[in-house]
Amino acid sequence: MTNNKKLRLGILGLGEGRSTMHAALTSTEIELIQICDLNEDLCRKRGEEMGFGNYTTRYEDMLDNPDIEAIAIYTPDHLHASHITAALRAGKHVVCTKPLLDDLKDAAGLLKLQEEKGLKLFVGQSSRFFEPMKRQRKDYEAGLIGELITVEAYYHADHRWFLAKPWSLEPSFQWLYGGLSHPVDFIRWYLPDVEEVMGYGMLSANGKKGGLKNPDTMHFVFRASDGRVARVSGAYTGPVQPVKRDSEMSCILRGTEGCSQGDYMDIRYAITDNTGEERIVTWEHKLKYYFPFEGKSHHAGEYRNYLEYFAGCIRNNETAYPDLREGIGTVALLKAMERSLTSGKPEKVKDVLKEYGLGQSH
Repeated sequence: MTNNKKLRLGILGLGEGRSTMHAALTSTEIELIQICDLNEDLCRKRGEEMGFGNYTTRYEDMLDNPDIEAIAIYTPDHLHASHITAALRAGKHVVCTKPLLDDLKDAAGLLKLQEEKGLKLFVGQSSRFFEPMKRQRKDYEAGLIGELITVEAYYHADHRWFLAKPWSLEPSFQWLYGGLSHPVDFIRWYLPDVEEVMGYGMLSANGKKGGLKNPDTMHFVFRASDGRVARVSGAYTGPVQPVKRDSEMSCILRGTEGCSQGDYMDIRYAITDNTGEERIVTWEHKLKYYFPFEGKSHHAGEYRNYLEYFAGCIRNNETAYPDLREGIGTVALLKAMERSLTSGKPEKVKDVLKEYGLGQSH
């Protein structure tokens, strides 16, 4: 892909892929070539909604399409490994939504295949590409809060509406992977070498009443290899504070010379930097960029940000982070968290990696 070419994209899965369609069609750096979903009615609906008619119900059609350079995958989690494998074998770069995998048994094979093909895989951890979190990372890398001491991240949301989706009530559905993976990714971003985790979880009265099978309320503490600690929490089936008081998702960095906080729902960022100055920044003028659809259920602005980032990485032959290796490391951490919920004891990430033949360098 040369510098003056757009990234030619195909999108698989048009539920969450709705945001990616909007992102691609509004970007000057992406050319949407084709969309795909097993549900033809959904293909038509998305096409009519966004004025884009080139759809197929066969994944093979996109794999065989020489005009497509990269495939963006937004299918159910248990299908990610097979869909990624097919894309890589067809010579396509890959964007895959989080969580990257639901089972680490496929991880070693994917790493080997990607290395053989020399293609890029980028994990769509969209929250990294939200305005407050982008600013927070920039200020951190500029040294405004000094050396990092600890990270706190959370995702608390009233997602009882989610229980209307039948698959959310299946034993396989876990808020640990579906929701908590966002703040866990913040921890991994700043403390990539978490070696041990301890946590507790429970199924709330609202969750039980709604038919959930797994914990909807969880708190975890992490320890990195250098001794630093962090914490994450998630609660998904109860009322939340007003947005002006508390964002549904936040990342807080505490450093030797300052502290910063990125807030999700109010597009808000606050920092006390190494000069002692306090600042609060908001991006209300970008609300429609980030949330172009009804309510705030689809956050297409982040997807556009990360698609353009991915296009740039392909253009410049750079690694797009989180890459496959980092994505696997995050799934291993989530698996250790899941084990801690069951055992009631601290669990080591290296034990999970070893079990799946993945070593420790993730």
